Amino acid sequence: MADILAPGTKAPDFSGVDQDGQPVRLADFAGRPIVLYFYPADMTTGCTMEACAFRDEQGEFQELGAVVLGVSVQDETSHREFRAKHSLNFPLIADPAKEICRAYNALGLLGVAKRVTYVIGPDGVIVDAFKSINPKPHVERALRVVREKGSNHAVQGAAATGPHPA
Repeated sequence: MADILAPGTKAPDFSGVDQDGQPVRLADFAGRPIVLYFYPADMTTGCTMEACAFRDEQGEFQELGAVVLGVSVQDETSHREFRAKHSLNFPLIADPAKEICRAYNALGLLGVAKRVTYVIGPDGVIVDAFKSINPKPHVERALRVVREKGSNHAVQGAAATGPHPA
């Protein structure tokens, strides 16, 4: 199984639909930092914790000009219910065909998304990639990376798994 995409890689464009059935493309957000996070399933404990943490930091991401996009293999109906139940304030992209997950090497063995977060710079290049089954560090790390290099075209660091060194 391929590892996650490395920093310095051009982020693959994709087309999908959000929780309301509205079309979403990565290219729609060109020129802005993007936090693209993949999660296993709506309404599960860890995924709810992660989504609510992204929700709670949405103001900070917006101040930095960043957009947050969540992706899993559930359909838009599941995403709409999940988003409404937890008052999520960012789009959830439905990927039932698993094409987006495959493009980002984020499809797990059981056919669900792995917990992977990418920070994509305004130039469309991945500046950080993080994989951990623990949902807690994803939001903190993404926010830190957007603050530090989200608008910087230079790529620093490498793809990481597990906790990020302090």
